Amino acid sequence: MDRIEYLKKVATQVRRDIIRMVSGANSGHPGGSLGCADFMVALYFEILKQKPENFDIEGKNTDMFFLSNGHISPVWYSVLARKGYFDVKELSTFRKINSRLQGHPATHEGLPGIHIASGSLGQGLSVACGAALAKKINGDNSIIFTLHGDGELQEGQIWEAAMFAAAKKLDNIISTIDFNDKQIDGPVSKVLNQGVLAEKFQAFGWDVISANGNDMENIINALIEAKSRTGKGKPIMIIMKTEMGMGVDFMLGTHAWHGKAPNAEQTEKALAQLEVTLGDF
Repeated sequence: MDRIEYLKKVATQVRRDIIRMVSGANSGHPGGSLGCADFMVALYFEILKQKPENFDIEGKNTDMFFLSNGHISPVWYSVLARKGYFDVKELSTFRKINSRLQGHPATHEGLPGIHIASGSLGQGLSVACGAALAKKINGDNSIIFTLHGDGELQEGQIWEAAMFAAAKKLDNIISTIDFNDKQIDGPVSKVLNQGVLAEKFQAFGWDVISANGNDMENIINALIEAKSRTGKGKPIMIIMKTEMGMGVDFMLGTHAWHGKAPNAEQTEKALAQLEVTLGDF
């Protein structure tokens, strides 16, 4: 099996984990999590220079990742577990009392892989700017990665941080927007149309790359290309087209599954479409 096929199988298992986690808790956000499975697998299994066995919350001399749209925690938890940050069996505790796997990622439980609490939308890019600036001051050449929802860009703080990153030449930031045109109330383009995002970020002084976030090879290549553009005076933005609910036909392309758990029958139907590839938790 070649590497791309293996990563696709990992992503399929991650999608299966997402369905089982959200169903088991009867709570959570499956739609965006399913859509970002390929990206998260590509990032953690191919790109991010960070070792699970010596994870440090301060992230010194290692790449760091910030999940700004923290409500899609199921995909992050699954990928962290499958990469070896903690036991896969712990996924069964998602959103349960006293679990380290809260609905939105948090830090006080000490879950490996988590640098900041997130989920209050709009804050992740500001945190990334602080971390990126600190790395520059400290002579640390590792990279800051972030992920954002397209609906999240309706938060003004994002644009303040975007201006700051460009003005301070934070060329050690690679941010990605999950561009699925879906938010909790409907299509982003109808709730609050944002225009042409590539042109907006270019106008704000960013280097912009477009990618297909549901094509494993394409998103890996986009991340590699983004890394090649670091250190050249501009922060980098990947505008990543995805489909909300990817992998499950009745969740695909609708905002209805932004934040709703499937019932028992729906869970069985979804899992029937997702092959067990690494073993269930």
